[in-house]
Amino acid sequence: MFSRLKHFPRRTAVASAAVGIVALGVGTATALPALPWSSASTSDEVQGAQTQAAAATGAPMLPLFARKSTGHLYDYEPTGSGGWKTAYDMGGGFSAADAFARVRTSEGGTATDLYFRIGNVLYYTAERGNDTKIIGSGWSQYNLLMSPGNMVGTSQDELVARDAAGALWLYQSKADGTLATRVRIGSGGWNGMNAIVGRGDYTGDGKGDLLARSTTGTLYIYPGTGNAAADAGLGARITVGTGWEAYKTLVSTGDNNGDGKPDLIGIDSAGASWLFKGTGKSATPFEARVQNGTSGWASFDAYF
Repeated sequence: MFSRLKHFPRRTAVASAAVGIVALGVGTATALPALPWSSASTSDEVQGAQTQAAAATGAPMLPLFARKSTGHLYDYEPTGSGGWKTAYDMGGGFSAADAFARVRTSEGGTATDLYFRIGNVLYYTAERGNDTKIIGSGWSQYNLLMSPGNMVGTSQDELVARDAAGALWLYQSKADGTLATRVRIGSGGWNGMNAIVGRGDYTGDGKGDLLARSTTGTLYIYPGTGNAAADAGLGARITVGTGWEAYKTLVSTGDNNGDGKPDLIGIDSAGASWLFKGTGKSATPFEARVQNGTSGWASFDAYF
């Protein structure tokens, strides 16, 4: 059984307009994992996530989600000064998922919702929803899924996916979790990146950007243009610096220290967490790192 999580007797099929994705019919009776937000036992920390996301100016201040090999998800709320509050165990059932993307689509774009993939199928569960939806099949064609937040000016966050050929695709999400037809934002070469993250405007131009780390450890900013047309969503890349291979994981939850600028978090091989405070300046996008978690982060196998 999934601890603290809602159980749904049926999987709800959702039609998808996404190219290359097949919408599924209603499945047989099964229980799917979902976020516990609508439970009466919702913790103060979890409720804080929604408040912070709604109240933040500039980049959103969102919690960090992390999964252990047991399948349990943990919620780390930011303190607002760069650190983390005590983790909240959101429950299990996610061990079979091999990709996650946390978005804000429901509740007027302030909720903490989740896409996750199991096998070939993409699922969506809303913060205040009543079920976990099947978005569609065909998602094993992608080797990376993430959400950069809002890059093209819509009211909901987007989903970015990388295919086996190294092309990058953007899906605009809707308030009910369904997805619009995909648009290519990178024609190729993205398999040369072993991390693609971001949650906000790192260059100070008011548009959401992507961060990408090459296999040689160089970090780049790909500035968003705000243009949703094919191959027009990203501008010329900006080199941040080298040496970023020191971190086994890079992740962004938006603004971590309360200044309205998006930050970057690095988890090193020893299990320590490091905060790179964003400046909003393309020439020097991050301040010197500050340790905001001493140990224990190596026990997780996914961060988002």
